[in-house]
Amino acid sequence: MVLSEPYWDHHIPLPKLGPLHSRLVTAFVALICFINSYNGDFVFDDSEAIINNKDLNPDTPLSNIWKNDFWGSNLSSNSSHKSYRPLTVLTFRINYLLAGGLHPIGFHMLNVALHCVISVLMIDVFAILIGGLVHDGRGVKLNLSPKASFLAALFFAAHPVHTESVAGIVGRADLLCALFFQLSFLVYCKAFQGGDKKFSVLWIFSSILLCAVAMLCKEQGITVLGVNAAFDILMVCNLDIYELAHRLSGLLMRLVLLFLGGSFLLYARWRIMGTGPPSFTEVDNPASFAENVILRIVNYNYYYSLNAWLLLCPWWLCFDWSMGCVPLIKSATDWRIVWPLLLWCCLMGLVYQALCSQDSNKRRTLTFGLVLLVIPFLPASNLFFRVGFVIAERVLYLSSAGYCLILAYTVGYCSCHWKKHKRLLKAATLTLLCVNVARSAQRSQHWRSEQSLFTSALSVCPLNAKVHYNVGKNLADRGNQSAAVKLHPKYVHAMNNLGNILKERNELEEAEELLSSAVHIQPDFAAAWMNLGIVQNSLKKFDKAEQSYLNAIKFRKKYPDCYYNLGRLYADLNRSIDALNAWRNATMLKPDHSLAWNNMVILLDNTGNLAQAELIGKEALKILPKDHTIMFSLANVLGKQKKYKVNTNFFPCSAAFCLFCALAAVLYHRWGKLDLAKRHYELSLRLDPNAPGTKENYNMLKRKLEQRQRTVG
Repeated sequence: MVLSEPYWDHHIPLPKLGPLHSRLVTAFVALICFINSYNGDFVFDDSEAIINNKDLNPDTPLSNIWKNDFWGSNLSSNSSHKSYRPLTVLTFRINYLLAGGLHPIGFHMLNVALHCVISVLMIDVFAILIGGLVHDGRGVKLNLSPKASFLAALFFAAHPVHTESVAGIVGRADLLCALFFQLSFLVYCKAFQGGDKKFSVLWIFSSILLCAVAMLCKEQGITVLGVNAAFDILMVCNLDIYELAHRLSGLLMRLVLLFLGGSFLLYARWRIMGTGPPSFTEVDNPASFAENVILRIVNYNYYYSLNAWLLLCPWWLCFDWSMGCVPLIKSATDWRIVWPLLLWCCLMGLVYQALCSQDSNKRRTLTFGLVLLVIPFLPASNLFFRVGFVIAERVLYLSSAGYCLILAYTVGYCSCHWKKHKRLLKAATLTLLCVNVARSAQRSQHWRSEQSLFTSALSVCPLNAKVHYNVGKNLADRGNQSAAVKLHPKYVHAMNNLGNILKERNELEEAEELLSSAVHIQPDFAAAWMNLGIVQNSLKKFDKAEQSYLNAIKFRKKYPDCYYNLGRLYADLNRSIDALNAWRNATMLKPDHSLAWNNMVILLDNTGNLAQAELIGKEALKILPKDHTIMFSLANVLGKQKKYKVNTNFFPCSAAFCLFCALAAVLYHRWGKLDLAKRHYELSLRLDPNAPGTKENYNMLKRKLEQRQRTVG
């Protein structure tokens, strides 16, 4: 049987390329759009997900990535966002390992490469959805749509809304999810090589497995099961009422498999998350906190219309759309109600064309365009659970494929029916592609540094408190950070950081007031509680400080820095045992907490518990063998016990031993044991002739020894 192209495919104003050349061109377009981000910095969320995420460090047990969320916090923690993406974190860890550290070039290059691969695979996805499947006696074959699928893939490769996912390294989650989403769909299509009556259960299980992999990259991956189900119903069974009864048993079996697979994956995800959703505040998603249900629905639909506008006109792009960037619609007289009404009119028009057209190819293409547009967006729609953002460009990465499919069909339909304007349509299509490429390149340039990224947002969201906060933080400008708090009085993170600035400037009363407001607005904000405790401790409000520290630990049980500060408070109050217990908790939670170890040694030294101080110091040096402060404290303890002989077991590296000798020499010098001091100065200088200060101290000691010798003589 000869397969034919959709009747409008050859009218599309593109040259007809072979499969290899069309893939190379698509990959090249994807590359030139975002290649200028390859040597950008770590920006915005990269700080938490990569720079401050210890799960990337090869020294951290690999099993941690399966226990922690995307940001490195334990999933059981109250502060966890419950975003479980271990495979994405694993790729970050591999980047770290291959580059020998946190070098952003490797991270960026892999993101760009992933987008190129995804754009190329979109040709196959679009070819299936546009061309359809042809049933013959030997099975199901793909119809041809070379130009249409190529054009849709070009639109996808160059869409500027993808910049956040490609140029922002944390967008790796969206890229990996999209890749395995595509593979799951393509594998599901493979199940029907023998026809819908002889489908392969093995291929279907493989598709579900790839869906699970997509979910381990980002939660949105579960939506591929909905796309697979729609493909099965609309294309494999073709919704022919006369033949549906004969195919119903196979269809029901496949839908049951998809339903059971999806249910198991959702249940597993729910269990991993701790059977509780993440907690978000009003500033993250104000519409979801509106008391009136009608207002919530209206504002949700307004958000949908803004997302649609970003697909249609991706000129106004911003790294964050919260904090007053999108004011709520609060009355029926607000003119912005027009936008959700217009959105639904357009959607209903597309649905009508998809369902009622006599042209099967048109029905199929528009239907799948809507399926790809809507289903991947559902997790971000607030319909099933509250999300932690107003608008997020990264969640449109997959949904944009549906838009590109509809756009490619529109170009083909117009080219077919408006033949008199063929040159104009060709010019318009080429112009649109060029504009998108230029805008993507420009936007990826913004993502190269935090300064350019944050500054670019000022013209898009001038009322966004987070924009001003990040600009202020980046420039270390107190005035801008203060403005962020004034613009949105419930922005607790800005309050916390501004409180820290006031604390460092010794404006303690103002800092206490600001931090108290932050914890009043968000009672489970552990970092603000700890900072409030530090300020109250400085103000001698010891009882309040202790309660603030305990509140911080209540809301973040594994909080070593808070235990450390609590220990300092107890030490100030001469509650030595409580201080030691607090510092011990800090070192149990964070074994390399140098300050906690050192403070324990000093406290035990000051209270006369020299033997215990020696044990603690030696225990600390086993974990931190190069820590100079602990060496000095331990040397002081050993000197007080008159244990002058050096035990090199506790100073295993030559640099550490050299430093110990220098410190021991200083102590001997101070205690008047000049001969021992001379011996350790000379040993230190033999190990490191350029040791800072050692030579001067040694010369001073020699003069003192010469003076003593002359006096004796």
